[in-house]
Amino acid sequence: MGTVLTIVIVVVVLLAAAALLYLYQRRRSGELRRHFGPEYERAVEESGDRRSAEHDLRARQRRVSRLQITPLTRESAETYRTEWAEVQRSFVDRPAGAVADADRLVLRMMRESGYPVDEFEQRVDDVSVGHPDVAMHYREAHRIAVAQARGEADTEDLRRGVTAYRHLVDALLNDSEHTQEQS
Repeated sequence: MGTVLTIVIVVVVLLAAAALLYLYQRRRSGELRRHFGPEYERAVEESGDRRSAEHDLRARQRRVSRLQITPLTRESAETYRTEWAEVQRSFVDRPAGAVADADRLVLRMMRESGYPVDEFEQRVDDVSVGHPDVAMHYREAHRIAVAQARGEADTEDLRRGVTAYRHLVDALLNDSEHTQEQS
């Protein structure tokens, strides 16, 4: 009877451990899904595997936690806000130039905020940690800017590009405002 009881206890402990591990993994998956929203779904679709997508998303979080991301100062935010208004106004007369200007403005804002800006895919992954809802727009804006540089974007594409860049500009400016309100 002692051996049977030992086996039953071992099986129950293993089943309990497996259940706890399952619940822990589901909770972590749920947290990532809630945090990243549509970026979570995009990562799963792109990787074809939930586990590797979640590994990638956690790696993004670890990477960004080591960066020195800081909101723009009040003065910088005002300067960028003014520049952004000019980019939007310039769209009427020079839509292609407005997209290129928006791309350069976003790079400057990100660099000043502490984001490494060397490679686009890394930039968008980094932005997705703090602004997962903006990453999709940033990808679209960049795609249009690249198409425009090749002469493959029409005016409607360029309008969508400027609109998509606005999401990231607003997010970076809102970070600055939020920090100033807490001060």
